[in-house]
Amino acid sequence: MPMFEFNGKSFEVDEEGYLTDWQVWEEGMAGEMAKADGLELTGEHWDIIKFLRSYFTKYQIAPMIKILTKEIAKTMGKEKGNTKYLYQLYPAGPAKQACRYAGLPKPTGCV
Repeated sequence: MPMFEFNGKSFEVDEEGYLTDWQVWEEGMAGEMAKADGLELTGEHWDIIKFLRSYFTKYQIAPMIKILTKEIAKTMGKEKGNTKYLYQLYPAGPAKQACRYAGLPKPTGCV
């Protein structure tokens, strides 16, 4: 199984880089994953990451993009709860990329 190295420790990830245990996630991991993708995380990125972790804790599922945009619109407003905004932050796919940075499983329904 592939490993993700962070702060001198190894963490199991699947073949796409998602942590196999969401509970071992540490905030600094997100920045390292983003850096490897050529991104620098801003406060806007962190708003989505924190939202996803909270959503996952409550529902035990990583939301696909359609649900993600709907739920973000409810809590953060329509200017953030839309695919255009989310793709600007996470160009490799908002649900998939943000969930990986948040240490969560790949969203249901994502290819």
